[in-house]
Amino acid sequence: MDNQLDDTALLRRQRSFIDEIERSIRSANREILHERIPELNQQSFVRMAHHVARLRASYLEAALSSEHDPAPAAWVSRLREQREAYEEAREAFEALQRAIERGYVDIGLPEV
Repeated sequence: MDNQLDDTALLRRQRSFIDEIERSIRSANREILHERIPELNQQSFVRMAHHVARLRASYLEAALSSEHDPAPAAWVSRLREQREAYEEAREAFEALQRAIERGYVDIGLPEV
């Protein structure tokens, strides 16, 4: 029985420690991100989504253009460049979504 109390107390202390760390991480992210991104609104978020979509389209367009390219090495190089640009933008978009979901950035909500 005494061992069970020790385990319960240990689990409670561990949970408290994790909660404190999570609060500290959230606070640090809010402070640092707010300095760089003071306000995010629906328009800026959608603008970023459009940019990612344009990069995706450019990448896919480049992939489909292989039949018209007489220099395969040049085509692969362009394709890689387009893919990397798209993937980087997509990763940034997903990181921004996570920051919003975790409350790291302030968002301007449209009035209802």
